[in-house]
Amino acid sequence: MSYVPRWRSLIAGLVAASTLVACGGGGGGTDAVATPVGVTPPANIVPDTAAPTATGSIAVDGRNWINYRRTQLGVPVVTENVLINNAALGHSEYLRTNRVMSHDQAAGKPGFTGVTLKDRLNAAGYTIPANGYAYGEVISGVTNGTGFFMAEELVTAIYHRFVMFEPKFREIGTGAATSSSGYSYFTADFASRGGFGPGIAANAVVTWPFNGQTGVVPNFMSDTEEPDPVPDRNEVGYPISVHANIDAPLTMQTFTVRPRGGANLEVLVVNSSSTASQRTAIAIIPLARLAAATTYDVSFSGTVNGSPVSRDWSFTTR
Repeated sequence: MSYVPRWRSLIAGLVAASTLVACGGGGGGTDAVATPVGVTPPANIVPDTAAPTATGSIAVDGRNWINYRRTQLGVPVVTENVLINNAALGHSEYLRTNRVMSHDQAAGKPGFTGVTLKDRLNAAGYTIPANGYAYGEVISGVTNGTGFFMAEELVTAIYHRFVMFEPKFREIGTGAATSSSGYSYFTADFASRGGFGPGIAANAVVTWPFNGQTGVVPNFMSDTEEPDPVPDRNEVGYPISVHANIDAPLTMQTFTVRPRGGANLEVLVVNSSSTASQRTAIAIIPLARLAAATTYDVSFSGTVNGSPVSRDWSFTTR
């Protein structure tokens, strides 16, 4: 009823640890040795009949799973772009060759394709213009992982989710590389240029887990995400989030979760940005694992672009 993943992910920092960039700037990163731990990740996914069919390719399956989850969330899917694929694959190969987890590369090291994500996109032929663009990157490393598993773990990791679920991204590229010891590196790069994608309706929000979702895992191992969203403990409850468009600042007045018929849980609020004008996603993380086979009721109120918004919804754990 729970999972204890042996994996590692890293998200580059922009203000509040998001690689998401709009109309200027870029992401940073830190090096960390990704040591294979020799375990097979447990099955943390309960797909429905609409889930994609596995192909056996980490890059393809990861991309398909991301779009499957975006569809369930209620945001537009992102279109595969072969140029972005090349940038993502080059970065995964760099990580594999140098045994690091980082969004930045070092010139002169084997497999170097560009210091920053912006550099790598430009080098791959996906030229970032002077304005009207956005880009972001998430990466993970795991032993004996599948594309579905690695993408789902990134959705669970809240800072990564903020990037993956941005409604106005247009395109995606994915790439994966596996070492001789069986340790796999997965990179997903998201981008828009020449303006943003359609996103969701103006002054609207979407929520995750979505209303009525079942089979939600009850826990999240916070230490597996870098930066660690809950530094003082490892096992916590599954993150719950609200998302608006990249150009629609989101504020929170109340955000609560409770087991049906019970009291509000103790939670930690996590923002997509520490700068209010750039904050377009907000999450709460229960500070203890959720109970199994239990329905939870969630309530959110706040503003989007200054307009009041409120949502009440529920989900059920496995």
